[in-house]
Amino acid sequence: MSISIDLADKTALITGASQGIGAEIARTFHRAGANVVINHPAMGSTGDDAANLAGLLNAERANSATVIAADVSDADAVRRMMEEVKERSGGLDFLINNAAIIRDRTLSKMSPDEWQSVINVNLNGVFYCCKYGLENMRDGGAIVSLGSIAGLVGFFGQTNYASAKAGVMAMMRVISREVARRGIRVNSIVPGVVDTAMAATIPDPVRTEMLKNIPLGRFGAPEEIATTALFLCSPLASYITGQSIEVNGGWRG
Repeated sequence: MSISIDLADKTALITGASQGIGAEIARTFHRAGANVVINHPAMGSTGDDAANLAGLLNAERANSATVIAADVSDADAVRRMMEEVKERSGGLDFLINNAAIIRDRTLSKMSPDEWQSVINVNLNGVFYCCKYGLENMRDGGAIVSLGSIAGLVGFFGQTNYASAKAGVMAMMRVISREVARRGIRVNSIVPGVVDTAMAATIPDPVRTEMLKNIPLGRFGAPEEIATTALFLCSPLASYITGQSIEVNGGWRG
């Protein structure tokens, strides 16, 4: 007997989905049959990357992927994005809060702008997306937000990032209680270090030390985060809500 995940006729919005983990989540949900909304912040190459990804997905299944540019740190932009999703799809079934930035620096050298920019995207952005997303989400839907092992361990030079990610995990626990009556499940994924362009900037000596803390002896793959998000949005996770799911190869800090 085989087990499959079928999200046909469902709509999933993934923030920060033009590259890296977000793009892999979009591809994974699309393979499961969902229509995907690829959000990007219209910075650098993100617009072109999002358009290229949507083109590939639509070539596989017509009219199954759309692109919306919106800076998640802008409350009005997020509200308009959610309204556009409702106009196009009638509502939202799954919200994946993936968008994030880093501005690493020790506390003594971190500027107020470096603190605030990370909080604005990584924490406030999740709040805005949940607030306005839930206004357009169908009952029985799901929210998955990306936390981080940094929010548990507290890496050197990441006061802003670790604080934001810890806040995201706490936020999901609260929201899960508030929307349970609608059958909406809310969880966070807590990745360790994942092999993405962002991880590639980690100096080799630091990577070597990190790997010593991981029993599986390697960093994660974007696919491993994406399939966890898919599971949490699927009927297979129907009794899981308010949880922080660690996907880190056994890294305990």
